[in-house]
Amino acid sequence: MAHLDFSLALHRALAADPATSVCWSPFSVASALGLLGEGARGQTRAELVELLGDVDALGVDLAGASELDAPTHGQEEPVIAVTNTLWVDASVPVHDEFAQRLSGGVRNAPFKADPEKSRQVINADVAETTRRLIPELLPPGSITGDTVSSLVNALYLKTAWRFRFTEGATEDRPFHTPGGSVPVPMMLQQQRLPYAAVEGWQVISLPAVGGVEAVVLMPDGDLAEAEAALTGKSLRRLLDTASTARELRLRLPRLSLRTQAELAEVVSGLGVRTVFGDQSDLSGISPDGLAVQRIIHESVLKIDEDGLEGAAATAVMMRAVSFVVSDPLEVTVDRPFLLLVRNCRTGVLYFTARVTDPS
Repeated sequence: MAHLDFSLALHRALAADPATSVCWSPFSVASALGLLGEGARGQTRAELVELLGDVDALGVDLAGASELDAPTHGQEEPVIAVTNTLWVDASVPVHDEFAQRLSGGVRNAPFKADPEKSRQVINADVAETTRRLIPELLPPGSITGDTVSSLVNALYLKTAWRFRFTEGATEDRPFHTPGGSVPVPMMLQQQRLPYAAVEGWQVISLPAVGGVEAVVLMPDGDLAEAEAALTGKSLRRLLDTASTARELRLRLPRLSLRTQAELAEVVSGLGVRTVFGDQSDLSGISPDGLAVQRIIHESVLKIDEDGLEGAAATAVMMRAVSFVVSDPLEVTVDRPFLLLVRNCRTGVLYFTARVTDPS
């Protein structure tokens, strides 16, 4: 699946140090870059397609992941909010065909006359979509004198576990980080959960309301080595293996992760280069010449006894140019692991996280 190849490639480039925790949203970055690809032509589009896969097929998968399944049996209503908005200076014309692809539409901002006001307006819009988990996506100075447009994706996801962790059972227990053991709050639940131990990994699926699941991938050995050996194909096999439920006594750290990143250099290093230069062809967006200046990303993921809550936003800044009950198996996630939050129906990854130190 091209989406998993893209997710792994960007994950490794974004978080090159395997000893650090990181959280980012393949959904959000793919949404922004996919829309950029839909508006790109020639070599600019070819490079984006090489990284993302077929952008039209990607658009279908992302649209599917933007809708959650209806809750059943009195379950709490899950929440997902997704907006794709093109902010442009009034001087920049936008093709109607591209504008129709945007759930948030095309909105004017005074990039040339008042860059700071433009930054505040965009940040306020992102903060509203993300329920203020991301209050300031664009830092001061991110809109410069030649910025004329910003393509922004914002995502918010909140859903409860189908089987909540035991109330009052969370306690501090050791987590073995690369730098030594640290005490972290470990949640506990005993439940029949999809589980597999294959190819040197333990795979545990935590189903959530709305057709969402969090998948814990904990290697038998060193995470850095195991993660480096993953491919899109082997990751797909792992995700497909946890199909048989087993009685587990699972301990999992309570998590709160946040990552802010500049992705332009990362994306360029993965082969998407033309879009950043004067040869950029984004003529499917506007008849005026546009090139990408920066790609700014922020992601937040919180996991507790009740469920998960996450938000992410990606801004592509542009300038003008010409995711049978037996004795319970004890599983304690007490060493570095990967965590994927995905849409069960489409396989799209909402969030990807490496957890090396949850304290």
